[in-house]
Amino acid sequence: MKKILVLGAGLSTPSLINYLLQHAEEHNWQVKVGDYDVEIAHKRVKDHPRGEAFQFDVHNDEQRAKEIKGANIVISMLPARMHYLVAKTCLRYKRDMVTASYVSKEVNEFHNEAKDSGILLLNELGLDPGIDHMSAMQVIDRVKEQGGELFSFKSSTGGLVAPKYDNNPWNYKFTWNPRNVVLAGQGGAQFINHGMYKYIPYHKLFSRIQTISIDGYGEFEVYPNRDSLKYRGAYGLEDIPTMFRGTIRRPGYSRTWNYLVQLGVTDDSFVIENSENLTYRDFTNSFLKYNKVKTVEEKFAGYLGIDPESHDMYKLRWLGLFREEKTGLKQATPAQILQKILEAKWQLDPDDKDMIVMQHNFEYKQKDKFFRLISSMVAEGKNNVDTAMAITVGLPVAIGCKLILTGKIASTGVQIPTSKSIYDPILSELAKHQIVFKEEVKEIAGPNGD
Repeated sequence: MKKILVLGAGLSTPSLINYLLQHAEEHNWQVKVGDYDVEIAHKRVKDHPRGEAFQFDVHNDEQRAKEIKGANIVISMLPARMHYLVAKTCLRYKRDMVTASYVSKEVNEFHNEAKDSGILLLNELGLDPGIDHMSAMQVIDRVKEQGGELFSFKSSTGGLVAPKYDNNPWNYKFTWNPRNVVLAGQGGAQFINHGMYKYIPYHKLFSRIQTISIDGYGEFEVYPNRDSLKYRGAYGLEDIPTMFRGTIRRPGYSRTWNYLVQLGVTDDSFVIENSENLTYRDFTNSFLKYNKVKTVEEKFAGYLGIDPESHDMYKLRWLGLFREEKTGLKQATPAQILQKILEAKWQLDPDDKDMIVMQHNFEYKQKDKFFRLISSMVAEGKNNVDTAMAITVGLPVAIGCKLILTGKIASTGVQIPTSKSIYDPILSELAKHQIVFKEEVKEIAGPNGD
């Protein structure tokens, strides 16, 4: 019997754990799920005869060593900062590891040691990063095999609420860690456009948007996401003139969110004194100039240059920024208070379904002609537990784990899923779960031409 150790049982794990348990009898697996909150682990395992839930503390060196040593493979769904501890212990006991997170600098330094030990540390196998890499590489490799030369690649992903359940003025609800949404973009972004390097600081990020459309779902906006440049080598596009990665939202989201950025309430670098006794109105007012005549709303609109009667102002009032209710949060940063405000308004309702949207835009030259290929994927969740986010993050991890255990993936070292031997079987199985890309190709006049 092979033992699969899953560390972390958060929002992105239901589909992952269900898949492993559904295939456990067939492959003779035992699936052990550990989380700091053991009740969440039990909730995921659901008394399955091939499953086991237990309380796990990644910082307990003795427990971490014992559990990893006793497993055949480790899936780390812990917060990204904790993967280093797991990877280090996996190296010690020569155990393969799979994660959905970005490769950290610390984990990347294990590459040579992992390769020498014959083990695989497979990272970025979720949605974004993950499905984005695999679906992009499938097209890139195909274009190259057919003699094409890529000169532009743009890729964007977003977790949104499905249209039927889109019933708030922001056209957005949380489908991922709320803290990550609040802090999104704070490292700025960089990409390359027509051979020119572009660097977008955080305070300008949400004003530098692009627009895309997806058949049947309408228009979306895209803001730049992190460092697009680092994937040129991984994708074999070292000399490409245009490469951009972005985050998808519905139109209008970025403009209104930018007002919160400019106000300063997304800042997580300092603690607000006496924060628990401030009302949300006091909190908002603390970022504005003193004026004994104007209301907080008037000062807010004037400071940020917002029309008081605009839809943007309505969306900000709707959040509850001006409520006379205490925050109740001690020693809180502005970002933590904003997160609490948003959590009261942006949670998925029990019957809600979320939606994942991903689109790649490739431009290439082939036989003296220019083409644009747009590849789009839309996936809707089943409910507010088996969300589209949980499905698209968890299933690639689960399938990758199966392929490693059955000897179908033989790579070693620190890897991401950009090789055909990894992406082909995973994308093929994801298609059976209705995670598919629709492609549209048309000839264009030239680079960025129509």
